[in-house]
Amino acid sequence: MRPDEERQGPVIRDRRRIDPVTGQVRDTGESGPRRGPAPAGGQPKPGKHSVSSPGGASASQGGDAGAARDEPAAAPGDSGNTAGATEAAGGTGAGGTAAAGTSAAADAATAQAVTMLAERTADLQRLQAEYANYRKRVERDRIAVREQALANVLHGLLPVLDDIGRAREHGELTGGFKSVAESLESIVVKLGLTAFGESGDPFDPTLHEALMHSYSADVTEPTAVQILQPGYKVGERIIRPARVAVAEPADDTAEAAAEPADEAELAEPADGEQTAE
Repeated sequence: MRPDEERQGPVIRDRRRIDPVTGQVRDTGESGPRRGPAPAGGQPKPGKHSVSSPGGASASQGGDAGAARDEPAAAPGDSGNTAGATEAAGGTGAGGTAAAGTSAAADAATAQAVTMLAERTADLQRLQAEYANYRKRVERDRIAVREQALANVLHGLLPVLDDIGRAREHGELTGGFKSVAESLESIVVKLGLTAFGESGDPFDPTLHEALMHSYSADVTEPTAVQILQPGYKVGERIIRPARVAVAEPADDTAEAAAEPADEAELAEPADGEQTAE
Protein backbone atom coordinates (compact mmCIF):
# COMPACT_ATOMS: atom_id res chain seq x y z
CA MET A 1 0.00 0.00 0.00
CA ARG A 2 1.26 3.37 -0.95
CA PRO A 3 1.45 6.12 1.65
CA ASP A 4 -0.60 8.57 -0.47
CA GLU A 5 -3.52 6.13 -0.65
CA GLU A 6 -3.63 5.78 3.12
CA ARG A 7 -3.69 9.58 3.63
CA GLN A 8 -6.38 10.19 1.04
CA GLY A 9 -9.08 7.95 2.48
CA PRO A 10 -12.29 6.88 0.79
CA VAL A 11 -13.51 8.88 -2.21
CA ILE A 12 -17.25 9.69 -2.27
CA ARG A 13 -18.80 10.72 -5.56
CA ASP A 14 -22.22 12.37 -5.54
CA ARG A 15 -24.14 11.29 -8.69
CA ARG A 16 -27.48 12.92 -7.86
CA ARG A 17 -28.95 14.87 -10.73
CA ILE A 18 -30.52 17.52 -8.48
CA ASP A 19 -28.17 19.53 -6.30
CA PRO A 20 -29.66 19.35 -2.75
CA VAL A 21 -28.29 22.81 -1.93
CA THR A 22 -29.13 24.88 -5.02
CA GLY A 23 -31.95 22.78 -6.44
CA GLN A 24 -30.44 23.00 -9.95
CA VAL A 25 -30.00 20.11 -12.37
CA ARG A 26 -26.45 18.90 -12.42
CA ASP A 27 -24.45 17.96 -15.50
CA THR A 28 -23.93 14.26 -14.89
CA GLY A 29 -22.05 13.77 -18.14
CA GLU A 30 -18.81 14.82 -16.44
CA SER A 31 -17.06 12.17 -14.40
CA GLY A 32 -15.45 12.84 -11.06
CA PRO A 33 -11.70 12.88 -10.35
CA ARG A 34 -9.89 9.76 -11.28
CA ARG A 35 -6.89 8.31 -9.67
CA GLY A 36 -4.05 7.54 -11.94
CA PRO A 37 -3.96 7.18 -15.69
CA ALA A 38 -6.88 5.61 -17.51
CA PRO A 39 -6.36 2.01 -18.53
CA ALA A 40 -6.03 1.00 -22.12
CA GLY A 41 -9.61 -0.23 -22.25
CA GLY A 42 -10.92 3.28 -21.54
CA GLN A 43 -12.37 2.40 -18.11
CA PRO A 44 -10.81 4.07 -15.03
CA LYS A 45 -9.00 1.82 -12.63
CA PRO A 46 -10.82 1.57 -9.35
CA GLY A 47 -9.02 2.63 -6.23
CA LYS A 48 -8.37 0.70 -3.11
CA HIS A 49 -11.68 1.38 -1.49
CA SER A 50 -13.78 1.67 -4.59
CA VAL A 51 -15.63 -1.55 -3.95
CA SER A 52 -16.78 -0.63 -0.48
CA SER A 53 -17.19 3.10 -1.09
CA PRO A 54 -20.54 4.53 -1.98
CA GLY A 55 -19.02 6.15 -5.01
CA GLY A 56 -17.08 3.12 -6.14
CA ALA A 57 -17.61 0.93 -9.18
CA SER A 58 -21.34 0.89 -8.70
CA ALA A 59 -21.48 4.68 -8.65
CA SER A 60 -19.21 4.79 -11.67
CA GLN A 61 -21.52 2.46 -13.52
CA GLY A 62 -24.48 4.58 -12.44
CA GLY A 63 -22.72 7.69 -13.78
CA ASP A 64 -22.11 6.01 -17.11
CA ALA A 65 -25.76 4.96 -17.23
CA GLY A 66 -26.82 8.52 -16.38
CA ALA A 67 -24.61 9.86 -19.11
CA ALA A 68 -26.18 7.36 -21.45
CA ARG A 69 -29.62 8.54 -20.41
CA ASP A 70 -28.69 12.18 -21.07
CA GLU A 71 -27.61 11.45 -24.62
CA PRO A 72 -30.40 11.25 -27.24
CA ALA A 73 -31.17 7.62 -27.62
CA ALA A 74 -31.27 6.12 -31.03
CA ALA A 75 -34.42 4.31 -30.00
CA PRO A 76 -36.65 2.66 -32.39
CA GLY A 77 -37.12 6.22 -33.71
CA ASP A 78 -34.33 5.84 -36.29
CA SER A 79 -35.76 2.68 -37.77
CA GLY A 80 -39.23 4.15 -37.25
CA ASN A 81 -38.23 7.29 -39.11
CA THR A 82 -36.95 5.20 -41.99
CA ALA A 83 -40.13 3.15 -42.06
CA GLY A 84 -42.17 6.37 -41.74
CA ALA A 85 -40.33 7.91 -44.64
CA THR A 86 -41.03 4.81 -46.72
CA GLU A 87 -44.68 4.85 -45.71
CA ALA A 88 -44.85 8.58 -46.45
CA ALA A 89 -43.41 8.00 -49.90
CA GLY A 90 -45.95 5.24 -50.50
CA GLY A 91 -48.71 7.45 -49.12
CA THR A 92 -47.68 10.23 -51.45
CA GLY A 93 -48.00 7.93 -54.45
CA ALA A 94 -51.37 6.62 -53.29
CA GLY A 95 -52.53 10.17 -52.56
CA GLY A 96 -51.50 11.27 -56.06
CA THR A 97 -53.47 8.40 -57.60
CA ALA A 98 -56.49 9.24 -55.44
CA ALA A 99 -56.21 12.94 -56.36
CA ALA A 100 -56.05 12.05 -60.06
CA GLY A 101 -59.15 9.87 -59.68
CA THR A 102 -60.98 12.65 -57.84
CA SER A 103 -60.05 15.17 -60.56
CA ALA A 104 -61.34 12.85 -63.30
CA ALA A 105 -64.59 12.31 -61.42
CA ALA A 106 -64.97 16.08 -60.96
CA ASP A 107 -64.39 16.67 -64.70
CA ALA A 108 -67.01 14.05 -65.58
CA ALA A 109 -69.50 15.61 -63.16
CA THR A 110 -68.82 19.06 -64.60
CA ALA A 111 -69.36 17.83 -68.17
CA GLN A 112 -72.61 16.15 -67.15
CA ALA A 113 -73.76 19.33 -65.40
CA VAL A 114 -72.96 21.41 -68.51
CA THR A 115 -74.91 18.98 -70.71
CA MET A 116 -77.91 19.05 -68.38
CA LEU A 117 -77.76 22.85 -68.24
CA ALA A 118 -77.80 23.07 -72.04
CA GLU A 119 -80.79 20.70 -72.21
CA ARG A 120 -82.71 22.64 -69.56
CA THR A 121 -81.90 25.92 -71.31
CA ALA A 122 -83.19 24.54 -74.62
CA ASP A 123 -86.37 23.31 -72.91
CA LEU A 124 -86.88 26.71 -71.30
CA GLN A 125 -86.39 28.53 -74.60
CA ARG A 126 -88.84 26.18 -76.33
CA LEU A 127 -91.43 26.69 -73.60
CA GLN A 128 -90.93 30.45 -73.77
CA ALA A 129 -91.44 30.41 -77.56
CA GLU A 130 -94.56 28.27 -77.20
CA TYR A 131 -95.94 30.61 -74.55
CA ALA A 132 -95.27 33.65 -76.75
CA ASN A 133 -97.05 31.98 -79.69
CA TYR A 134 -99.92 31.03 -77.39
CA ARG A 135 -100.30 34.63 -76.23
CA LYS A 136 -100.30 35.90 -79.82
CA ARG A 137 -102.85 33.30 -80.87
CA VAL A 138 -105.12 34.12 -77.91
CA GLU A 139 -104.88 37.85 -78.63
CA ARG A 140 -105.65 37.28 -82.32
CA ASP A 141 -108.61 35.05 -81.46
CA ARG A 142 -109.90 37.58 -78.94
CA ILE A 143 -109.81 40.35 -81.54
CA ALA A 144 -111.49 38.10 -84.11
CA VAL A 145 -114.26 37.16 -81.67
CA ARG A 146 -114.82 40.82 -80.81
CA GLU A 147 -115.01 41.82 -84.47
CA GLN A 148 -117.38 38.95 -85.24
CA ALA A 149 -119.70 39.85 -82.35
CA LEU A 150 -119.68 43.51 -83.38
CA ALA A 151 -120.35 42.58 -87.01
CA ASN A 152 -123.32 40.43 -85.95
CA VAL A 153 -124.84 43.31 -83.96
CA LEU A 154 -124.31 45.84 -86.73
CA HIS A 155 -125.64 43.44 -89.32
CA GLY A 156 -128.88 43.29 -87.34
CA LEU A 157 -129.14 47.10 -87.48
CA LEU A 158 -128.73 47.36 -91.26
CA PRO A 159 -132.48 47.13 -92.04
CA VAL A 160 -133.07 50.00 -89.61
CA LEU A 161 -130.42 52.07 -91.34
CA ASP A 162 -132.00 51.29 -94.72
CA ASP A 163 -135.37 52.53 -93.46
CA ILE A 164 -133.75 55.70 -92.17
CA GLY A 165 -132.12 56.26 -95.57
CA ARG A 166 -135.40 55.81 -97.47
CA ALA A 167 -137.21 58.13 -95.05
CA ARG A 168 -134.54 60.76 -95.66
CA GLU A 169 -134.92 60.43 -99.44
CA HIS A 170 -138.70 60.96 -99.20
CA GLY A 171 -138.41 63.86 -96.75
CA GLU A 172 -140.09 61.99 -93.91
CA LEU A 173 -137.16 62.25 -91.50
CA THR A 174 -138.43 65.04 -89.26
CA GLY A 175 -139.09 65.81 -85.62
CA GLY A 176 -138.05 63.43 -82.86
CA PHE A 177 -137.61 60.59 -85.30
CA LYS A 178 -134.87 62.61 -86.99
CA SER A 179 -132.97 63.04 -83.68
CA VAL A 180 -133.21 59.32 -82.92
CA ALA A 181 -132.03 58.40 -86.44
CA GLU A 182 -129.06 60.74 -86.26
CA SER A 183 -128.10 59.42 -82.82
CA LEU A 184 -128.23 55.84 -84.07
CA GLU A 185 -126.12 56.67 -87.14
CA SER A 186 -123.50 58.43 -84.98
CA ILE A 187 -123.29 55.40 -82.64
CA VAL A 188 -122.74 52.89 -85.43
CA VAL A 189 -120.10 55.16 -86.97
CA LYS A 190 -118.25 55.21 -83.61
CA LEU A 191 -118.39 51.40 -83.58
CA GLY A 192 -116.57 51.40 -86.93
CA LEU A 193 -119.41 50.91 -89.38
CA THR A 194 -118.71 52.57 -92.73
CA ALA A 195 -121.04 52.89 -95.73
CA PHE A 196 -119.64 52.58 -99.26
CA GLY A 197 -120.96 52.59 -102.81
CA GLU A 198 -121.44 55.63 -105.09
CA SER A 199 -123.06 55.95 -108.47
CA GLY A 200 -120.41 55.83 -111.17
CA ASP A 201 -117.98 53.53 -109.30
CA PRO A 202 -116.37 50.77 -111.37
CA PHE A 203 -118.06 47.46 -110.73
CA ASP A 204 -116.10 45.29 -108.28
CA PRO A 205 -117.51 41.82 -107.60
CA THR A 206 -115.91 41.80 -104.14
CA LEU A 207 -117.73 45.02 -103.15
CA HIS A 208 -120.83 45.12 -105.33
CA GLU A 209 -123.80 42.83 -105.88
CA ALA A 210 -125.40 43.36 -109.28
CA LEU A 211 -129.22 43.30 -109.14
CA MET A 212 -129.82 44.91 -112.56
CA HIS A 213 -127.89 44.79 -115.84
CA SER A 214 -128.00 47.02 -118.93
CA TYR A 215 -125.91 48.36 -121.82
CA SER A 216 -124.96 51.99 -122.23
CA ALA A 217 -122.84 53.99 -124.64
CA ASP A 218 -121.93 56.38 -121.85
CA VAL A 219 -119.64 53.92 -120.05
CA THR A 220 -116.37 52.33 -121.15
CA GLU A 221 -116.33 49.56 -118.55
CA PRO A 222 -118.79 47.80 -116.28
CA THR A 223 -120.03 50.53 -114.00
CA ALA A 224 -122.43 50.81 -111.09
CA VAL A 225 -124.83 53.36 -112.50
CA GLN A 226 -127.33 53.16 -109.65
CA ILE A 227 -127.00 52.33 -105.94
CA LEU A 228 -130.04 50.37 -104.82
CA GLN A 229 -128.72 49.70 -101.28
CA PRO A 230 -125.44 50.98 -99.86
CA GLY A 231 -122.82 48.55 -98.66
CA TYR A 232 -121.39 48.47 -95.14
CA LYS A 233 -118.09 47.29 -93.68
CA VAL A 234 -116.29 47.32 -90.34
CA GLY A 235 -112.61 47.88 -90.86
CA GLU A 236 -111.72 45.49 -93.70
CA ARG A 237 -114.62 43.12 -93.01
CA ILE A 238 -117.47 43.41 -95.51
CA ILE A 239 -120.80 43.12 -93.65
CA ARG A 240 -122.98 43.62 -96.73
CA PRO A 241 -121.95 44.36 -100.34
CA ALA A 242 -123.48 47.31 -102.14
CA ARG A 243 -126.47 46.33 -104.26
CA VAL A 244 -126.25 48.16 -107.57
CA ALA A 245 -127.47 48.34 -111.16
CA VAL A 246 -124.63 47.63 -113.59
CA ALA A 247 -124.22 49.03 -117.09
CA GLU A 248 -121.76 47.68 -119.68
CA PRO A 249 -120.49 49.39 -122.86
CA ALA A 250 -122.74 48.87 -125.95
CA ASP A 251 -121.32 46.90 -128.96
CA ASP A 252 -122.55 45.88 -132.46
CA THR A 253 -123.81 42.52 -131.32
CA ALA A 254 -125.86 44.07 -128.57
CA GLU A 255 -127.32 46.71 -130.94
CA ALA A 256 -128.24 44.06 -133.48
CA ALA A 257 -129.98 42.07 -130.83
CA ALA A 258 -131.87 45.19 -129.75
CA GLU A 259 -133.20 46.00 -133.31
CA PRO A 260 -136.73 44.65 -134.23
CA ALA A 261 -136.77 41.42 -136.13
CA ASP A 262 -139.61 42.45 -138.54
CA GLU A 263 -137.22 44.14 -141.05
CA ALA A 264 -137.06 40.88 -142.96
CA GLU A 265 -140.79 41.03 -143.66
CA LEU A 266 -140.36 44.32 -145.60
CA ALA A 267 -138.44 42.53 -148.35
CA GLU A 268 -141.39 40.20 -149.20
CA PRO A 269 -143.67 41.22 -152.24
CA ALA A 270 -147.06 42.63 -151.52
CA ASP A 271 -150.27 40.85 -152.42
CA GLY A 272 -151.21 41.09 -156.14
CA GLU A 273 -147.69 41.91 -157.33
CA GLN A 274 -145.94 39.57 -159.69
CA THR A 275 -142.29 39.06 -159.95
CA ALA A 276 -140.55 39.80 -163.21
CA GLU A 277 -139.33 36.82 -165.10
